[in-house]
Amino acid sequence: MCQLFINANSDLWKSQTKSLRIDGVSTSIRIENFFWSTLEEIATRDRMTVNQLITRLYFESIDADHDLGNFTSFLRVCCARYHALMAAGELSPALSEELSSVASAEILERESARWIERGKLVQAASPRSRMH
Repeated sequence: MCQLFINANSDLWKSQTKSLRIDGVSTSIRIENFFWSTLEEIATRDRMTVNQLITRLYFESIDADHDLGNFTSFLRVCCARYHALMAAGELSPALSEELSSVASAEILERESARWIERGKLVQAASPRSRMH
């Protein structure tokens, strides 16, 4: 099983720092190439640059009263969720489908239900639950 991960292209987990301006303030973000590539794909779908996407995510997060104490982690989770939503069939892998046009509320509702169900399955399959 581990070979699937260990033998992957090692460039994917190399970190890269990029600088950008958010609301006129210069900042830098350091994340792995895998995430930069995913952010590029997400941005491309809605005809934005990565900098525009990151700036938009930042301001929309502030508008939603999210704690942005670790914005880099937020970006990583966005990327992971993007891939998970594609794997679940919620998002088309076609780059021509704009993410701004998907039925977000319905997708989020189904995603939440999947997380609840996953939690039950993991709990039932955990070695601890078999001991009781």
